[in-house]
Amino acid sequence: MIYAQILAGGVGKRMGNSDLPKQFLLLGSKPIIIHTIEQFLLVSEISEIIIGCPKDWINFMNDLLKKYINTDKKITVIEGGPTRNETIMNACNYIEEKNGLSEKDIIITHDAVRPFVDTHVIKENIKKSKKCDAVDTIIPVSDTIVEVKNKDSITSIPIRDNLYIGQTPQTFNIKKLIETYKMLTKEEKEILTDACKIFVLKNKDVSYVNGSEFNIKITTMYDLKIANAILEVGTRND
Repeated sequence: MIYAQILAGGVGKRMGNSDLPKQFLLLGSKPIIIHTIEQFLLVSEISEIIIGCPKDWINFMNDLLKKYINTDKKITVIEGGPTRNETIMNACNYIEEKNGLSEKDIIITHDAVRPFVDTHVIKENIKKSKKCDAVDTIIPVSDTIVEVKNKDSITSIPIRDNLYIGQTPQTFNIKKLIETYKMLTKEEKEILTDACKIFVLKNKDVSYVNGSEFNIKITTMYDLKIANAILEVGTRND
């Protein structure tokens, strides 16, 4: 089976004085996370959408689903973990306990605050995941990237042609993801900022699909202004 997980565990500290986690802020007339969920509902291959969010916001999330999605049976809200990857593991455990796991089951993980993900990108993730245990979504960098290790000076300037920006969705064979995550040391788990790195750290192949510059992650008020502009232009062009 094919599952999707919307990662909504963040509290949005970079959003200034907002009392709401960033995924619940309005983008146009609807919360950001609702725009994101709607994109995944368009992909018929997905059997169930799992939303991982903070425990204190589960009821709020369910109320949003009733208001905007009419409580689609494909959607389940679960408690997220203290970290991104533990939130993903919570979803994997939920799936295993509810339905068991087969060798072909996959999970498509996606940031709740990337509302402009294209359904084509989601479907390409699904297609690639049939040949590889881990799939990332990436776009080329347009600026030169510099590395600073000692805070005083630049230590290296990598070749730009070899660098890409990681986005989501990221898609995994569930059994392989659980197996590889269990192989990590405590120290390795502490440095994870990305689920695909679980596989990279253990020298396992990670495939990729091409993302989109419009698939922005809304983490600041500036990002939200850009997102509203994208939404307005998109609406006018429909």
